[in-house]
Order: sequence, then C-alpha cells, then structure tokens
Amino acid sequence: MDAHDADLKKELDATLRTRRELGEEYESALVDSFLEKVEQRIDGAVERRVRRQLAEQQMTAARDSRSPRPTDSFGERFGFGIVSLVLAVPLSAIGGGVADLSGMLVAWAGIVGVNVVQAARTNPDLFGRRRASRGDAWED
Repeated sequence: MDAHDADLKKELDATLRTRRELGEEYESALVDSFLEKVEQRIDGAVERRVRRQLAEQQMTAARDSRSPRPTDSFGERFGFGIVSLVLAVPLSAIGGGVADLSGMLVAWAGIVGVNVVQAARTNPDLFGRRRASRGDAWED
C-alpha cells in the first residue's frame, strides 16, 4: 500500500465519520466530495503516465533521428562502380606488367575486395538473413 492509497483510505474514513455525525441528508454531498477526490487522484495518475509515455516516445524519436542513415543510394553505388572499373584498367596493366598473371590477379582481388566492403557498408543486410516484419518468418 503506497502513500496515495493510505491518504485515500483516510479520506474515506473521514467521509464515513462525517456522514455518521451529520446524518443521511448530507450523504450525497459527502459521496460526491469523496468521488471528486478519487477522480482527482485518478486524473493525476493518468496524467503522469501519459507524460511519461510521451517523454519516452520523444526520447525514442530523438535517438532514431540521431542514428546514421543508410547511404545506399543508386548514385553512390553507380559512381563507385564506375570509379572501380576506371581504376581497374591501370591497376591491371601495372599488376600484369610487373608480375604477369599473378600481379593481375592480386590487383583484381583488391578491386573485388574494395567493392565487397563498399557493398556491405551501404547495405548491412546483404550478407546476412533479414527478419520479416511479421513475426519469425524469414525473407528470401
């Protein structure tokens, strides 16, 4: 039993004692007065809960707005792909000229590696399964 319950019980006891002293003609006024106090307590409790929930929603919204946005745009992917292909030509020539086929393979492994890292950065779910929004079904 918390302090509000104890206060409310004291109010009820006082109302009942007053009713005994004043008689039945004041009963409706006493009941109305007590019910008004109960209503004020309920309103206060509801208001506190609503304020707490609104504060939690605002905190959640503030956290979500500060979280980094995915940078997976078509222009960025397209530009990165074009730059990779443009740089692949001289890197292949240098690798092939210095170390023949093995040099060219190392150059292309580096190009592919950079593109894989970029794809994983812009789309975190690319190499893992994603959960469907409806329960525990897996997306294909």
